[in-house]
Amino acid sequence: MNNIIKQSSAMQKKMNGVLSRCASIAGVAIIASILSASYWLLIASNRYISEAHIIIQSTSLGGGQAMDFVSLLGGGGGGNQVDQLLLRDHLLSIDMLKKLDAKLNLRKHYSKSEHDFLSRMWDQEAAIESFHFYYLSRVTIEYDEYAGILVIKAQGFDPETAHAITSLLVSEGEKFMNQTAHSLAQNQVSFLEAQVAEINQRLMQASQAVLTYQDEKGLVSPKSTAENIAGIIASLKIHLTELETELSTEQAYLVPGHPRIVQIKQRAKAIKKQIKQERNKLVSTEGKTLNNDVFEFQRLEMEAEFIQDIYKTALVALETGRIEATRTIKKVTIMQSPTQPEYSVEPRRLYNTTVYILIILLLAGVANLLLAIVRDHKD
Repeated sequence: MNNIIKQSSAMQKKMNGVLSRCASIAGVAIIASILSASYWLLIASNRYISEAHIIIQSTSLGGGQAMDFVSLLGGGGGGNQVDQLLLRDHLLSIDMLKKLDAKLNLRKHYSKSEHDFLSRMWDQEAAIESFHFYYLSRVTIEYDEYAGILVIKAQGFDPETAHAITSLLVSEGEKFMNQTAHSLAQNQVSFLEAQVAEINQRLMQASQAVLTYQDEKGLVSPKSTAENIAGIIASLKIHLTELETELSTEQAYLVPGHPRIVQIKQRAKAIKKQIKQERNKLVSTEGKTLNNDVFEFQRLEMEAEFIQDIYKTALVALETGRIEATRTIKKVTIMQSPTQPEYSVEPRRLYNTTVYILIILLLAGVANLLLAIVRDHKD
């Protein structure tokens, strides 16, 4: 009987210990819930959000790109995805943060002691890495792949600062895109200017080579001279043919030694000699003929014309590059201008309070479950 009483008293003590532990966990959970609700409902500072929607468009005058069926199936704005992702990276960079801080004094704004200790930046003189980490928690830039737009959202502890941050991000983004495009275009212009100068020098050398060759040979156009000689040879051949025809006719009724036949033969012999002389001017086994002059002249002339065509193309490319370098190449089109917040969107007080209380209760339930498991193992 005494053993039974002792066992029951021991069980009672264990139950009292378990109940006290459960009561302690419940008490901690209640206190944590009260603190969480007090913070979100009473202490948390209001944060205002300014939002802007932008898209980057190219104002290039070049030929249109081929139709992109993938972008048509996936949404409308796939054409400038690379530009917009580059812009997003720049707007979230430390360089952009420094510009914003210099113009809006963001360090002071985000670290004011009047804001709650969890929302504000604790140290106004924090390292740039810490400041950038905090900046990324207050500024979000998302790329909508379907619509093809950038959605910029900036948080501030007052409506004016939130609006100023978003507006500055939009203006600095457009400036950055154009500076990048202008820098690339200027590099291209510098390259084209060097190429034009080099090609111009080559053109002058090629043209001078043509003039020098004409002076050396004493011919304005060897080709025209060769054509004239060929014409003379053709005319002499026609005349020779006429004389041969006439000779055949005269020989039909005159004796071979007749003066008329002798005269025709002499004339034919002279024409043949002249044809041979003219032909030697064009072609010869020695190689120093007009044909060689024509070939060399045509080579020099074609080289000069080829370089001239390249020079024309380079000039057109240079002028196009200069135009591209001086105008707005990338334009940031504002689909929705930066909004002026009228009420605080963050924090979502009721939502955050509910979520945190549920998490605390869940953790308390897990703790009670662990205690029950430990108690069962001890028993």
